Amino acid sequence: MRLAGKSALITGAARGIGRAFAETYIREGARVAIADIDLAKARATATELGDAAIAVHMDVSQQESIDRAVSETRAAFGGIDILVNNAAIFTAAPIVEIDRADFDRVFNINVAGTLFTLQAVARQMIASGKGGKIINMASQAGRRGEPLVAVYCASKAAIISLTQSAGLNLIAHGINVNAISPGVVDGEHWDGVDAFFAKYENKAPGQKKREVGEAVPFGRMGTAEDLCGMAVFLASTDADYVVGQTYNVDGGQWLS
Repeated sequence: MRLAGKSALITGAARGIGRAFAETYIREGARVAIADIDLAKARATATELGDAAIAVHMDVSQQESIDRAVSETRAAFGGIDILVNNAAIFTAAPIVEIDRADFDRVFNINVAGTLFTLQAVARQMIASGKGGKIINMASQAGRRGEPLVAVYCASKAAIISLTQSAGLNLIAHGINVNAISPGVVDGEHWDGVDAFFAKYENKAPGQKKREVGEAVPFGRMGTAEDLCGMAVFLASTDADYVVGQTYNVDGGQWLS
């Protein structure tokens, strides 16, 4: 019960990693707002998770939607102690085929969505005077470039940098900002990633997914549950002295 009495807002929480975090936070004693662009799915998830969960509609590419979701969560819980910026999308293309509209969409969701959700929640944390914990989702893709993944890699590199700047700025208010950098995580997301590589590398469906799983030093792809321990640590008082850091939870894929 390391998060007993705390309230959390998790974006993109109707499924996948966000849902796994929500389940874990509830087991640790927190109340959780399941924020997602798919409100029907968010409501279904919240119902499955029980009375400690609520559903809120949130499109992180729209400021009005961010502000409304934060306001609804505050009204339900009396404040927000923990934010997890999990909502993101993936794209891939060779450099000469990158589409400006696709670039804008990825950065609007992955980077601007993270920044302005962080900003909205930080403002209420500052007003409450109680501090808080903010966790951004980076990626091993943010640690290096990849031939077909320039836009996504750049967006996640921006998250690592943003985490450092926000961490240094907000710790004066007792708000810890840190990030988690997963490696390859199995699930719906990677089915879409695999499809991109099947297209651009002329691979059979499922081949890229199998190859990257075999290349992980740990011996397999990660799961959403593999990330939950770090998510709880960074949300708890155990991480009070941790500021602006990005933690690799990737089975040994990136060493730093």
